[in-house]
Amino acid sequence: MTTISENQLPLAGVRVVEFCQVAAGPFCGMLLADMGAEVVKVEHPSGGDSLRAWPPITDGFSENFASLNRNKRSAALDLKSSSDRATAIALCAEADIVIENNRPGAMGRNGLGYEDIKAINPRVVYCSISGFGQVGPRSQEGGFDVTIQAVGGVMSVTGEPDGAPVKCGVPISDFSTGLYAAFSIVSALRKAEESGMGAHIDISLLGATLAVAALQTSEFFGTNRAPKKLGSAHPRNAPYQAFRAADDYFVMAAGNDKLWASVCDVVERPGLKSDPRYVTTSLRANNQVALKDELEALFALKSAAEWLELFRKAGVPCAPINDYDSALSDPQVEAMGWVQEMEMPSGNPIRTFASPVLMNGSNLPVRRRPPALGEHTTEIKDAILESRRSVSG
Repeated sequence: MTTISENQLPLAGVRVVEFCQVAAGPFCGMLLADMGAEVVKVEHPSGGDSLRAWPPITDGFSENFASLNRNKRSAALDLKSSSDRATAIALCAEADIVIENNRPGAMGRNGLGYEDIKAINPRVVYCSISGFGQVGPRSQEGGFDVTIQAVGGVMSVTGEPDGAPVKCGVPISDFSTGLYAAFSIVSALRKAEESGMGAHIDISLLGATLAVAALQTSEFFGTNRAPKKLGSAHPRNAPYQAFRAADDYFVMAAGNDKLWASVCDVVERPGLKSDPRYVTTSLRANNQVALKDELEALFALKSAAEWLELFRKAGVPCAPINDYDSALSDPQVEAMGWVQEMEMPSGNPIRTFASPVLMNGSNLPVRRRPPALGEHTTEIKDAILESRRSVSG
């Protein structure tokens, strides 16, 4: 795979100031940076983004932090200091985009809220990310991914029916919020460039989590019944879940009548096609426990690898249940060029999963390694001073 050049990236020249920690905000900032934006990450001089302390630690630097902060510069600024606060305000005055994920009101108390920045930079697109939103009875509550998965309903539909509450293994609330934020920002930026007037975007973890649960919320609205845990099964499709073979589990998804007929042929049970419990997708879903029992009795006769080979040949979507070692080793990952080498601040290389986006057949580049805390503070302050001199001169 080739890599697209920096000047071809769609957000080249767009200036972003990020006041964010941990996941949702930094992920949003990185998505913009991957598309070419110049992102300055403002961090407190004492420790910086708390994600910097999360393991695994390589050569003194967090690989978790590195995975969300490539293509950025770091400025270490204490917003309680008048001089550092003035530097932050100067950055925002020239920015196209400001992102923050502090408690509602915290930025305003430092003179960096939306109204403060709008007064000196009317075209700014200012995005506030929080647990529950900028207004409302819960706006002052903090929110972490697991608490939002709980209050937002995700944990009520995750896991086995009789199992203890479990969260989604991937922090879906954090990252869906970052995606919504990035999409909203670039949408608002287009309008700001046309009109000269920016916008304040209010995006919450709770709102994003409920929004990506569109199938679950619509099921509730349509039936007035809350969806329940189904393990790996689907409420409206079957067979469409994980099944146990002789040696291991695998996933098979026959989401329509044609695929179901192929499944019957593969397991050599043509009579299942006419079984009155299974003749339509809805009936199969309604009777999926019995269907699973019948299929697993047959699947016990062969290994998971054997069944996967048979279903692939028949065109039935199926997959092994990979751990991340296997997932990242999939030949498709290599073919798409998604895993790239990236330098750490120590100078030593690590591997990272880069942007999954290809543009005109080319990967997006890792233009900057993740920064050391405050690595670019002097450079950024000098640029502000030079800009002031050129204006006054």
